[in-house]
Amino acid sequence: MKIGELEEHYVLELEQLYDEYEAKALFSLAAENVLEFSPTKLRLMKESSTDFIHFQKLLTILNDLKIGKPIQHILGEAHFYGSIFKVDENVLIPRPETEELVDWIISVVNSKSPASHLNILDIGTGSGCIPITLKKYLLNAEVSTLDVSLAAINVAKENADSIGVTINFINADILNFATEAKFDIIVSNPPYIRDLEKAQMHNNVLVHEPHLALFVSDENPLIFYKAIADFAKTNLKPDGELYFEINEYLATETIEMLQQKGFVEIELKQDMQGKDRMIKTRLL
Repeated sequence: MKIGELEEHYVLELEQLYDEYEAKALFSLAAENVLEFSPTKLRLMKESSTDFIHFQKLLTILNDLKIGKPIQHILGEAHFYGSIFKVDENVLIPRPETEELVDWIISVVNSKSPASHLNILDIGTGSGCIPITLKKYLLNAEVSTLDVSLAAINVAKENADSIGVTINFINADILNFATEAKFDIIVSNPPYIRDLEKAQMHNNVLVHEPHLALFVSDENPLIFYKAIADFAKTNLKPDGELYFEINEYLATETIEMLQQKGFVEIELKQDMQGKDRMIKTRLL
């Protein structure tokens, strides 16, 4: 079967789960991984035929996609800010909006002159995409990251090793964690999706991604933001900054909570889809 015909087969087989654009994007990721083609070469090779082994691998991936398994879990990797991260069922798949949060931090730090040593703490390690990327691009930074899940930390350690950066990993729960260390930047993408929002989510997220990293109760949706803000009040250096990825539906509540806790210069930033997604702030 020709590569172009395989792409159309993906579109037809996945039409109950994905629209045509999404299905073609999934095929592209699968084919690039199996055939080891660049996206450009893949487009040029649509009239070429695949051999039997590659054909079978692509059909196996298709069958996994049909039962709702995320493409990143099928391939065992996800792309984030120019690096490839190992992902599995123990960690949240890195999202484009989190890339925007990381880019914001890097841009703010690089706008300050001269570059100085920074002590950064990421809360909620996951795959390690935030702390590893910050360390990769902010060479003068000492980066620590914390997660309650040891399984997630083990995945992040593998990613740090493969990307070639040194991170300080802490296995702890931010709801009861204390340290005397002081930080220039604290950043977190904590769980923020309320139970009531589950109905809006794709089934492949609900079934295959760790609920520990995603969901909070409807009654106390800002539980982690409050705990991290309290931690930051004690552990941010003077003029230190706190960054959050947030629930688009709870921007007002998050800002009000930060104001009540004494944070100032609260900057709300939208992601590329126009959703309220990120906050930067500091203490008075």
